[in-house]
Amino acid sequence: MLPYFKESFGNPSSIHRYGRIATKAMETARKRIASLINASPDEILLTSGGTESNNTAIFGVMRQAKGRRLVTSSVEHDAVLEPCKRLQSDGLDVVYVPVDETGTVRLDRLKSAINKDTALVSIMFANNEVGTIEPIREISQMCRQNGVLFHTDAVQAVGKIPVDVQELGVDLMSISSHKINGPKGVGALYIRRGVRVDPLVLGGGQEEGMRSGTESVANIVGFGRACQVAKEGLDENAANLRAMRDRLIQRTTSEITHVTVNGHKESHLPNNAHFTFLGVNGEDLIIKLDEYEIAASTGSACSVRTQKASHVLMAMGFSHEQITGSLRLTVGYGNTLDDVDKAVDALKKIVPELRSVSPFKAKYGFAG
Repeated sequence: MLPYFKESFGNPSSIHRYGRIATKAMETARKRIASLINASPDEILLTSGGTESNNTAIFGVMRQAKGRRLVTSSVEHDAVLEPCKRLQSDGLDVVYVPVDETGTVRLDRLKSAINKDTALVSIMFANNEVGTIEPIREISQMCRQNGVLFHTDAVQAVGKIPVDVQELGVDLMSISSHKINGPKGVGALYIRRGVRVDPLVLGGGQEEGMRSGTESVANIVGFGRACQVAKEGLDENAANLRAMRDRLIQRTTSEITHVTVNGHKESHLPNNAHFTFLGVNGEDLIIKLDEYEIAASTGSACSVRTQKASHVLMAMGFSHEQITGSLRLTVGYGNTLDDVDKAVDALKKIVPELRSVSPFKAKYGFAG
């Protein structure tokens, strides 16, 4: 390594100078990440992304906690569900709280699931498929009243809507850089001061011993900058996203028949629209939309390779036919209303075409 640094920085003393610059740059980024969620910089643990943050929160708490019960919901991202399943296979008591037809966690069932053996509750901030925002403040208060730690996977929410950890009262919160247009491969876990979490990765003692391994300085700096940009334009960006989302929903539901919009009508992410097109196979719809250079999904973007039925829609009580015909469309900072119109115009051509050969043609009276 030394010859490389000599070539790049001139002499060994430059190595130390580079190290100081890198450290300062990372601390600036940490401050920007903390500022976006109203946390202190020393409450921010830098990770490789949302998945690692979720794993660290769940395993890190449960490994050292006295309680043997973990409570989560039936609509969590796999980055939460898989660690829960692992702990369950190890003998821990894991309770999966159901949701209603909008994807909202049933607070009465959550309350009854929390007992004296509960060490952690982990409920996502906003659903990655249907966009429903959960009642995080109420859940946090419920956990606080029962002396239970509360973690929320806020990967979908941070940077799109206001998130204030002080106001919400959460103990741990997961964030991902690329969800707010930052670099991939970096994220953070907010850990409220005083909360004990065992590290997952041991070694050189980076991140105050909480996550060993050489830091990806460039990614961390990019993440910090993305947080700064997100905070500065939060209200304007949210309004633009909401305007595009609303137009997408309005045109789709008024110009295409047998379409329903899923998720909570009011407590909903500004960028997400989730539809069910009866009589249409969602996978076929995605293939056809791709011909129009429109990207869409039938479920979690992180699990498209598994080709499994959406556990979120199943938990919401959807039938097989409804799940099959479901489609998620999201708008981003780089999109325009023209892009929305292009997507709807494409759907107006594709959906009737697919319905003309649908086995449900007679059931719903599709033309074609």
